[in-house]
Amino acid sequence: MLFLRHPAWLWLKKYQKEKLPAIDEATQEMFDVGHDFEKYAEELFPEATRLGFSSYDEYISLPARTAATLKAGAKTILQGRFEADGITCIVDVLDRASKDTFDLIEIKSSSKAKPEHEYDLAFQLAVLTKAGIKVRNIAVIHANREYVREGNIDSAQLTQKTDVTGAVHALSEITEEQVQKAFDVLAQNKMPDLSLRFANQLEVPRVNWLAEWLDIYKSLNPNLDPYSIYSLSYPSAEQIGKLEDAGITFLKDIPDEECLRDKQLAQVKTTRENQRILEKEKIKEFLDTFQYPLYFFDYETFSSIIPDFDGLSPYKDYPFQYSLHVIDSPGAEVKHAEYLYQENSNPTPALLQKLKQDIGDTGTVLTWNMSYEKGCNERMANLYPEYKEFLDRLNERIMDLMTLFSEMWFFDKDFFGSASIKNVLPVLCPDLSYKELMVSDGLASRRTWTQTFLKGKNQEQKKQIISDLSKYCTLDTFAMVRILEELQQLK
Repeated sequence: MLFLRHPAWLWLKKYQKEKLPAIDEATQEMFDVGHDFEKYAEELFPEATRLGFSSYDEYISLPARTAATLKAGAKTILQGRFEADGITCIVDVLDRASKDTFDLIEIKSSSKAKPEHEYDLAFQLAVLTKAGIKVRNIAVIHANREYVREGNIDSAQLTQKTDVTGAVHALSEITEEQVQKAFDVLAQNKMPDLSLRFANQLEVPRVNWLAEWLDIYKSLNPNLDPYSIYSLSYPSAEQIGKLEDAGITFLKDIPDEECLRDKQLAQVKTTRENQRILEKEKIKEFLDTFQYPLYFFDYETFSSIIPDFDGLSPYKDYPFQYSLHVIDSPGAEVKHAEYLYQENSNPTPALLQKLKQDIGDTGTVLTWNMSYEKGCNERMANLYPEYKEFLDRLNERIMDLMTLFSEMWFFDKDFFGSASIKNVLPVLCPDLSYKELMVSDGLASRRTWTQTFLKGKNQEQKKQIISDLSKYCTLDTFAMVRILEELQQLK
């Protein structure tokens, strides 16, 4: 799969893995979530023999142990390894369908089967076929987003199984071609071309491989100019290739006709002219719709593939914290209220009780990317009908301060094509920064809260963690206060 992401990624992993970024906490958390889900999915096969490995010696012996287990007539094998013609794979589940045929099943901690899973399974099928294993059906076991926990986790309800047999077989020929190309790359003595043009050459849909490779590319080229073509907003691999072939290095030199979307065009224009795009009338019209008191509002949320509490579902976000800055009237002092749940239980009831006390019945509620807060409110209203009227009315009052930037009424070259508050804030309010915080993004906040309050870790640092979580969420809403002040000063 690394070869499909980018040929150089595979080469680096094999020969110079020290040049690849280390696994960060967010990535490790994703692996851990996958392992948690895998345990429940494996419960669907009560007669299974689990193999796997925990050392290099066990990895080396795994094919022999797998073959012996099959020969002994095992009904199902988990984490068996097969190898043939220089390629190898570890399969999540090989389930015997008859004496000499098997079903191949991949366990994925996603909410549905994805095209990238089909490519993964196509490679596994190639290995198994070469190893003499006959495969009948091929499927992906993934999470069921509509599962609602009631009591102990029900593995059968938590999971869903999607058949991908036809799709995987359709990839057989191209898989053989890609395997040979991967061998050719590994036979090279020097690193392959790093260009983004070679990322995801098969154009596998709904993957983030280009952006992931771009991060690696920048780490391998630390002296890139910040206004190089590699800072273009949401480029395509083909687009970058064309620019490289044309000898174009900087954003300012990109021809307008080479821009694929409006934000790219705005980014190139503002970089070339070193001048902001300001639609002052549209900004004024938008700000004039606000009604005092103004509330600047933000949630921090937790989510898990394995629901932590009754009534919750996989991969759905539920708040554990909020920050609320309030301005009662024009020129009034800014007030602040906040809430952080600190127990190992469902935070929603206590949070809603406090929120109803803190937020008034009238006035505009400003958020950044309002669909997120509104979605959280809708989920909580379904869980706790007694708060539905309150949350429905709250949603009616919510407006999105990000609109001014996502609609490009205000566009600065140093936003780099993004309307994220983390890109906008340092441009409009350079005295404020997320970089100074110990918790500096939403995923870190979620991970820290979950580990500390739900899993009982970090107890020695608990007081500091509470402070760090508060500072992060508080900055999210205070940032909106300051950004609004800057917008109100436009003439």
